Amino acid sequence: MNRSTRILGIDPGSRITGFGIIDSDGRSTTHVASGCIRTEGEDLSARLREIHDAVVALVADHEPAELAIERVFMHRNADSALKLGQARAAAICGTFAGGLIVHEYATRAVKQAIVGQGSAEKGQVQHMVRAILGLTASPAADEADALAVAICHAHTRALGARLGVARLRVVRR
Repeated sequence: MNRSTRILGIDPGSRITGFGIIDSDGRSTTHVASGCIRTEGEDLSARLREIHDAVVALVADHEPAELAIERVFMHRNADSALKLGQARAAAICGTFAGGLIVHEYATRAVKQAIVGQGSAEKGQVQHMVRAILGLTASPAADEADALAVAICHAHTRALGARLGVARLRVVRR
């Protein structure tokens, strides 16, 4: 796995959607861009449109090949989970024109991959993202979560590629 792949990571939210774009060749990972899409107002459909349009612009500007996004999990409030799912769908739909391959990761799996503990706190994720990418300052929480899901995917795809090569070697013998 020598070619670099551009990965867009998304941490969906109906008010704040974090995004992180990295390049990874399986051995090294480089920060390209990151930030937060902040929506305002009470009209959910207008906020979803803002998320969609912002993701369309990110894909057009940075041309990622793959999308890594957090799965929705049921927490305390079903209404919040529904809104989160809709924000997630708006972000995914924003990548369709770019033809991105979509990969989903559970929050615990992302934290496990980045911090080494599935129950890690946001501050720990921010610290590790900063260290892994060599950033001069810790990113905002939602931005760090998006970068973390992108890094998790980069590590997962690199391991998968290595295992695939190992399987091919075994088959050839």
